[in-house]
Amino acid sequence: MTTRAVTVGFDLDMTLIDSRPGIRATYLALAAETGTYIDADLAVTRLGPPLEVELAHWFPEEALAEVGARYRELYVEHAIAPTRALPGAREAVDAVRRTGGTAIVVTAKHEPNAKLHLEHLGITPDAVIGWLWAEAKAEALVEHGAEVYVGDHLGDVRGARAAGALSVAVPTGPCGAEELRAAGADVVLEDLTAFPAWLASYAAG
Repeated sequence: MTTRAVTVGFDLDMTLIDSRPGIRATYLALAAETGTYIDADLAVTRLGPPLEVELAHWFPEEALAEVGARYRELYVEHAIAPTRALPGAREAVDAVRRTGGTAIVVTAKHEPNAKLHLEHLGITPDAVIGWLWAEAKAEALVEHGAEVYVGDHLGDVRGARAAGALSVAVPTGPCGAEELRAAGADVVLEDLTAFPAWLASYAAG
């Protein structure tokens, strides 16, 4: 059976990595430093959108730029070590590269911190592009020629569709399988452990 090389994009938070413990710790550190209450347990249930969307629940608009910058500084200290790869994450990225394809990570996260996560966990995509959310993710997906985008959030489905890419969704984040299907996901896998077999079938098709 011959397979073709496929360029695949992956979201980061709650798709490849479970960053909730580290993000929670960072919010708690930020709250302690600023004296502003942040419900860190609530915040980690709605990961996906850009950081400033969450910070706007706790801080006035005029403070968001400064507080966001400080959060990203604290993140390096508090969030990298506790974060774990989700089941099948390394294998999913490796599966793309084994077929001769290209694996990219497209995330709303601050790009330097995204790269720190991947280096720490030994996940080695061909490119990492940060600061892109929902439909804006299409910019990177189109630029890199991705025909598949894998994510856990409705925003990831929208990004894939905006790029004309196949939307592969995993309900490992805040959005359930039916919600992802209803949003237009073309394929919903239980988690990334199912991705290599799916990719093999797709690339052979």
